Amino acid sequence: MKRLLIFACLALPAMAAPQQFELNLDSVAAKASEHVDVSLNASTLQFAAKFLNANDPDEAKVKKLLVGIEGIYVRHFNFKSAGAYSDADLEPVRAQLHGPDWSKIVGTGSEDGEKAEVWLRTSGNKSVGVAIVATQPKEITVVNIAGNIDLETLSELGGHFGVPKVKPAEKPKKGE
Repeated sequence: MKRLLIFACLALPAMAAPQQFELNLDSVAAKASEHVDVSLNASTLQFAAKFLNANDPDEAKVKKLLVGIEGIYVRHFNFKSAGAYSDADLEPVRAQLHGPDWSKIVGTGSEDGEKAEVWLRTSGNKSVGVAIVATQPKEITVVNIAGNIDLETLSELGGHFGVPKVKPAEKPKKGE
């Protein structure tokens, strides 16, 4: 019985492994006027994929992409006023992304206060996780997608399962 208990304790972290970093944002949630919490593990995603229409080309791409995904975790917060949170509130999340497996691949900012960071987790030559931290003066969104990730088709998840839809950058016109 003692061995079974030890085995169960050791197996629990492995079963919960897909979420690749701690999304404990309780201090942010306490300041928010609204929040959304989406936590989908592999079995939940495969169940949801059954409802995607295989005859719709976009939904077929999403269904194919989900095969390697082990989990999608989204935390979104709205605030009544700008300045209700600070960058320090997100530091516990960002600190975890500075580990050896994570690389910041995108960082953007605008004069109106919008910022976005995209982090990639690799294992060998494989992409096994993506983290997105996006902020606006009155909003925060943190996303973790865990599993084997095809970066070329990752944008197809936008608009599904709580993942924000990202518009592709416009290609410059000839002569510009």
